[in-house]
Amino acid sequence: MSATLRISTDRSELDVDAIHRFLAGEAYWSRGIPRATVERAIAGSLCFGGYLDGQQVAFARVVSDYATFAYLADVFVLTAYRGRGYAKTLMAAVLAHPELQGLRRFSLATSDAHALYATFGFTAPARPETLMEKLVPDIYSRHQEPHEFPA
Repeated sequence: MSATLRISTDRSELDVDAIHRFLAGEAYWSRGIPRATVERAIAGSLCFGGYLDGQQVAFARVVSDYATFAYLADVFVLTAYRGRGYAKTLMAAVLAHPELQGLRRFSLATSDAHALYATFGFTAPARPETLMEKLVPDIYSRHQEPHEFPA
């Protein structure tokens, strides 16, 4: 039997080094992401860490207005801990969070975890023709200067 995964939304517990290492080196969606970008993403999101014996082994973050919509991003379980139900535990905690109740739309993007998300009620968009995106897939491989806006 697998150990119980403890879920926390306390940012001070997050192992940002481990999160960055996974997102930059292993995740297909964010390969090469700069640490500063990960730090900004964490700062602007509701983050969920999954812990075993004090070590972070899972992560998810939600970007939301907490009233009408949410976007689930950067969900992962470290490779060595997969196959033990931890992704389901993490997703259950995300969807049960009190600040994420009553939302009209909760969306995500995935290339390989459709079955996991389907168990939580996620489906393909009912009207995909109404959705648009601006995608820059190689953004992390380009040298980028931060945008400066006039005061």
